[in-house]
Amino acid sequence: MGVGAAGLTLAAVGSPSPAEAKPAKEHPNVKLIRDYYAAYARNDLTALRERFFAADIVWTIPGHHPLAGTKRGADEVLAFFAQLARAGFRADPIALAADGDWVIDLHRGWSTQPEGLDILWALAFRIRAGRIVEAVNFAADQHAADAFFWRRYPLAKIPERLETPNGD
Repeated sequence: MGVGAAGLTLAAVGSPSPAEAKPAKEHPNVKLIRDYYAAYARNDLTALRERFFAADIVWTIPGHHPLAGTKRGADEVLAFFAQLARAGFRADPIALAADGDWVIDLHRGWSTQPEGLDILWALAFRIRAGRIVEAVNFAADQHAADAFFWRRYPLAKIPERLETPNGD
Protein backbone atom coordinates (compact mmCIF):
# COMPACT_ATOMS: atom_id res chain seq x y z
CA MET A 1 0.00 0.00 0.00
CA GLY A 2 1.54 3.33 -0.98
CA VAL A 3 1.26 6.78 0.50
CA GLY A 4 -1.66 7.60 -1.79
CA ALA A 5 -3.66 4.66 -0.48
CA ALA A 6 -3.29 5.53 3.20
CA GLY A 7 -6.36 6.57 5.11
CA LEU A 8 -8.81 5.55 7.76
CA THR A 9 -12.53 5.13 7.33
CA LEU A 10 -14.85 4.16 10.16
CA ALA A 11 -18.43 3.05 9.54
CA ALA A 12 -21.20 3.07 12.12
CA VAL A 13 -23.90 0.43 12.32
CA GLY A 14 -26.76 1.41 10.05
CA SER A 15 -24.65 3.76 7.94
CA PRO A 16 -24.72 3.49 4.14
CA SER A 17 -22.49 0.92 2.51
CA PRO A 18 -19.15 2.25 1.19
CA ALA A 19 -20.58 2.20 -2.35
CA GLU A 20 -23.52 4.36 -1.27
CA ALA A 21 -21.56 6.75 0.97
CA LYS A 22 -20.30 10.03 -0.38
CA PRO A 23 -16.57 10.47 0.09
CA ALA A 24 -15.88 12.54 3.18
CA LYS A 25 -13.66 15.57 2.81
CA GLU A 26 -10.22 14.78 4.14
CA HIS A 27 -9.27 16.62 7.31
CA PRO A 28 -6.63 19.28 6.45
CA ASN A 29 -4.24 17.93 9.09
CA VAL A 30 -4.49 14.42 7.63
CA LYS A 31 -3.71 15.88 4.20
CA LEU A 32 -0.72 17.68 5.70
CA ILE A 33 0.67 14.43 7.12
CA ARG A 34 -0.07 12.53 3.91
CA ASP A 35 1.85 15.24 1.97
CA TYR A 36 4.63 15.14 4.61
CA TYR A 37 5.07 11.40 3.98
CA ALA A 38 5.29 12.03 0.23
CA ALA A 39 8.07 14.60 0.81
CA TYR A 40 9.80 12.21 3.25
CA ALA A 41 9.68 9.43 0.64
CA ARG A 42 11.36 11.79 -1.88
CA ASN A 43 13.94 12.77 0.77
CA ASP A 44 12.94 16.38 0.09
CA LEU A 45 14.60 17.99 3.10
CA THR A 46 13.90 21.50 1.80
CA ALA A 47 10.16 20.81 1.71
CA LEU A 48 10.28 19.21 5.15
CA ARG A 49 11.95 22.32 6.58
CA GLU A 50 10.04 24.99 4.66
CA ARG A 51 6.58 23.46 4.31
CA PHE A 52 6.03 20.91 7.07
CA PHE A 53 8.14 21.67 10.17
CA ALA A 54 7.48 24.51 12.57
CA ALA A 55 10.71 26.32 13.49
CA ASP A 56 10.30 25.11 17.09
CA ILE A 57 9.39 21.50 16.23
CA VAL A 58 9.97 18.89 18.95
CA TRP A 59 10.37 15.27 17.80
CA THR A 60 10.68 12.47 20.37
CA ILE A 61 12.17 9.09 19.50
CA PRO A 62 11.74 6.47 22.23
CA GLY A 63 14.22 3.83 23.20
CA HIS A 64 17.68 3.19 24.52
CA HIS A 65 19.81 3.57 21.39
CA PRO A 66 22.07 6.19 19.77
CA LEU A 67 19.25 7.94 17.88
CA ALA A 68 16.77 8.01 20.79
CA GLY A 69 15.80 11.18 22.56
CA THR A 70 14.06 14.47 21.91
CA LYS A 71 15.17 16.55 18.93
CA ARG A 72 14.44 20.28 19.17
CA GLY A 73 14.20 22.50 16.11
CA ALA A 74 14.24 21.68 12.41
CA ASP A 75 18.05 21.32 12.29
CA GLU A 76 18.07 18.53 14.90
CA VAL A 77 15.07 16.76 13.35
CA LEU A 78 16.63 16.88 9.87
CA ALA A 79 19.95 15.59 11.28
CA PHE A 80 17.99 12.66 12.74
CA PHE A 81 16.35 12.06 9.35
CA ALA A 82 19.80 12.11 7.70
CA GLN A 83 20.83 9.29 10.02
CA LEU A 84 17.67 7.34 9.16
CA ALA A 85 18.54 7.80 5.48
CA ARG A 86 21.87 6.05 6.11
CA ALA A 87 19.82 2.95 6.98
CA GLY A 88 17.58 3.37 3.95
CA PHE A 89 14.55 3.87 6.18
CA ARG A 90 11.18 3.78 4.45
CA ALA A 91 7.70 4.48 5.80
CA ASP A 92 4.46 3.22 4.33
CA PRO A 93 1.38 4.81 5.97
CA ILE A 94 -1.44 2.43 6.81
CA ALA A 95 -3.91 4.70 8.63
CA LEU A 96 -4.21 8.39 9.45
CA ALA A 97 -6.84 9.94 11.71
CA ALA A 98 -7.29 13.49 12.99
CA ASP A 99 -8.84 14.88 16.13
CA GLY A 100 -8.42 18.59 16.70
CA ASP A 101 -4.75 19.55 16.46
CA TRP A 102 -3.57 15.94 16.54
CA VAL A 103 -3.04 13.38 13.79
CA ILE A 104 -2.43 9.76 14.68
CA ASP A 105 -0.50 7.77 12.13
CA LEU A 106 0.06 4.02 11.89
CA HIS A 107 2.71 2.99 9.39
CA ARG A 108 5.07 0.22 8.43
CA GLY A 109 8.66 1.38 8.90
CA TRP A 110 11.58 -0.64 7.64
CA SER A 111 15.27 -0.46 6.87
CA THR A 112 16.98 -1.38 3.61
CA GLN A 113 20.68 -0.71 4.42
CA PRO A 114 20.98 -3.13 6.10
CA GLU A 115 17.70 -4.95 6.10
CA GLY A 116 16.69 -6.07 9.52
CA LEU A 117 14.03 -3.82 10.98
CA ASP A 118 10.46 -4.05 9.73
CA ILE A 119 7.86 -3.12 12.33
CA LEU A 120 4.74 -1.04 12.86
CA TRP A 121 5.14 2.45 14.22
CA ALA A 122 2.54 4.87 15.53
CA LEU A 123 3.19 8.59 15.56
CA ALA A 124 1.27 11.34 17.28
CA PHE A 125 1.65 14.59 15.35
CA ARG A 126 0.51 17.91 16.82
CA ILE A 127 -0.25 20.52 14.19
CA ARG A 128 -0.18 24.29 14.68
CA ALA A 129 -0.81 26.84 11.91
CA GLY A 130 -0.53 24.16 9.21
CA ARG A 131 2.85 22.81 10.38
CA ILE A 132 4.10 19.93 12.50
CA VAL A 133 5.05 21.35 15.88
CA GLU A 134 5.45 18.05 17.73
CA ALA A 135 5.84 14.39 16.88
CA VAL A 136 6.13 11.44 19.24
CA ASN A 137 7.10 8.02 17.88
CA PHE A 138 5.86 4.74 19.35
CA ALA A 139 7.49 1.50 18.18
CA ALA A 140 5.47 -1.73 18.11
CA ASP A 141 8.65 -3.62 19.08
CA GLN A 142 10.95 -1.26 20.94
CA HIS A 143 13.44 -4.04 21.75
CA ALA A 144 13.88 -4.83 18.05
CA ALA A 145 14.26 -1.12 17.24
CA ASP A 146 16.88 -0.64 19.98
CA ALA A 147 18.87 -3.68 18.83
CA PHE A 148 18.78 -2.57 15.20
CA PHE A 149 19.87 1.02 15.93
CA TRP A 150 22.76 -0.16 18.14
CA ARG A 151 23.96 -2.42 15.30
CA ARG A 152 23.61 0.31 12.66
CA TYR A 153 24.87 3.26 14.72
CA PRO A 154 27.52 2.02 17.14
CA LEU A 155 29.28 4.52 19.36
CA ALA A 156 32.75 5.65 18.35
CA LYS A 157 35.66 3.86 20.04
CA ILE A 158 36.45 5.25 23.46
CA PRO A 159 39.52 7.33 22.43
CA GLU A 160 37.46 9.05 19.70
CA ARG A 161 34.56 9.68 22.08
CA LEU A 162 36.89 11.27 24.64
CA GLU A 163 38.45 13.70 22.17
CA THR A 164 37.26 17.27 22.51
CA PRO A 165 36.41 19.26 19.39
CA ASN A 166 38.76 22.14 20.24
CA GLY A 167 41.72 19.93 21.24
CA ASP A 168 41.67 20.76 25.00
